[in-house]
Amino acid sequence: MELRQIEYFIEVALREHVTEASHALHVAQSAISRQIVNLESELGVPLFIREGRNVKLTPIGRIFLEHMQHAMKVIETARREVEEYIDPDQGTIRIGFPSSLATYMLPNVISAFRKSHPHVKFQLKQASYHQLVDSVIKGETDMALIGPVPKNNKNIKTDILFVDKIVALLPSNHPLADKPLLNLGQLRDDSFVLFPDGFILRDIVVNACGLQGFQPKVSFEGEDIDAIKGLVSAGLGVTLIPEITLVDNIPRSTVKLHLMDQQVTRTVGVITPGERKLLPTVEIFYDFIREFFERVGRFS
Repeated sequence: MELRQIEYFIEVALREHVTEASHALHVAQSAISRQIVNLESELGVPLFIREGRNVKLTPIGRIFLEHMQHAMKVIETARREVEEYIDPDQGTIRIGFPSSLATYMLPNVISAFRKSHPHVKFQLKQASYHQLVDSVIKGETDMALIGPVPKNNKNIKTDILFVDKIVALLPSNHPLADKPLLNLGQLRDDSFVLFPDGFILRDIVVNACGLQGFQPKVSFEGEDIDAIKGLVSAGLGVTLIPEITLVDNIPRSTVKLHLMDQQVTRTVGVITPGERKLLPTVEIFYDFIREFFERVGRFS
């Protein structure tokens, strides 16, 4: 069994089409077909059901794919570890992040890190809360910045970097816009702009409102912080968002108000695999993040 055969097999399995796989791999279709036939002959079982130009995995093919994807990740990790052992400053860091940390926190941390490690490369992946946790567990990313920091998950290691306040963002013509502080209960009759169901920031807002005895009336939903801020700026509702998303970036025609409700906060931190050792370059960046926030504290 050759590495080339495994690469061809995985590409065809994911695309379910030999021609598309050949285009993606820049390899002749006949070469891919020949290698897969050789692989099936060696294993003694059919991996695909042929349906004209399309192919589908057999039941044993699906099992084989899962094992081969894991094997390829192990091989890639080994290759990276050797390269980074030779020179950690030439390595690559795969890091996940949510939209709420994309505008200010992530760019500033990477910028500070690259002053002393200018040749380290980054592969950045923006994703939702649960996707970030899964990507670290599965090895698709090396680490993730996240908020709030997960609790009681044995598959990941967690480090809290700071606690971020949740603040209200109101249109500037809102009746409460000139108040120095806001009680969350004062917004019970307002229309809210929130993330959709399943997003952790929506859960934080709904739970906070529930403690004040009401459920927010959601008029608009958006999967991106900037979209939500834009809807508030257009006067279409109010929202509660992490304060870090407003550093140097309060939208026009809006005001930020702090809440009297001290419990409306979220932890922000970094998660890494619970059982896998960090590669050399990743470990350097991980230590840098922790030291950075111990030194400068929360962004303000």
